[in-house]
Amino acid sequence: MFFLIGLIVVIGSVLGGYLPHGDIRLLNQPLEVLIIFGAATGAYIISNPKSVLGATPKHLGRVFKGPPHKKSDYVELLVMLYSIFRLAKAKGMLALEQQIEKPDESALFSAFPSFLGKDAAVEFICDYLRLMTMGTDNPHEMEALIDEDLESQKHEAHAVSHAITAMSDGLPAFGIVAAVLGVIVTMSSITEPPEVLGRLIGGALVGTFLGVLLAYGLIGPIAKSLGAYGDADIKYYQCIKAGLLAHMAGYAPAVSVEFARKTLLHHDRPTFQELEEAVQAAPKVG
Repeated sequence: MFFLIGLIVVIGSVLGGYLPHGDIRLLNQPLEVLIIFGAATGAYIISNPKSVLGATPKHLGRVFKGPPHKKSDYVELLVMLYSIFRLAKAKGMLALEQQIEKPDESALFSAFPSFLGKDAAVEFICDYLRLMTMGTDNPHEMEALIDEDLESQKHEAHAVSHAITAMSDGLPAFGIVAAVLGVIVTMSSITEPPEVLGRLIGGALVGTFLGVLLAYGLIGPIAKSLGAYGDADIKYYQCIKAGLLAHMAGYAPAVSVEFARKTLLHHDRPTFQELEEAVQAAPKVG
């Protein structure tokens, strides 16, 4: 939604400033577009591994979505963490084994359908709960391990955005390439009348215009948006991390969940009262 609004503002502002004095037909230069986008796409393919190329379409789809996690998702996550910690405190960590081995069939996780629909998050929390049921009880070692895991996830989440940023940086140069080729065509027609030469030169300069506009008005902002999406997704896992480490340190379930709540950004963070009411209304599991 906001992507489309921003795109309309960019195009509307540029064309709105051009049309009172210029001919829109002169901007219709499909060969210039072919040179710029074709060369940029080829360079993108050359400079990125197969994993990044394969992930690009999926990541581009995120531009049209909102944030990966809403406030309601975080409330559900915190309530679920409370349920896990309460069960572990009451019956021991081994009571979680049957819940984490088949989370799709788990009575605990089934009570939180939004979380259960996030396959990567389910795998993340089950992996670390499994380590805890196997006897891992050092919160500092666990923190180091989770940090390494999150660093890998962050690298993967930003790989496409970094690649598209590099593409954006190259677009002005490809625009110059298109402009230079247009000048070459113009010079080959140097004997033509001034009005013909003027139109050819104008068409050549469209290449520079398109390269700069696409870089800073479209491709660059897309890369920035994908980076922000990745950061917001990682925050979800950092919330889980804070709760797990607090539980391992021996805190009560309510305190452990409060540790997790405080990691969230203010616009996603439920108040203490909101969380308390959600916990009281949650189904009792175990």
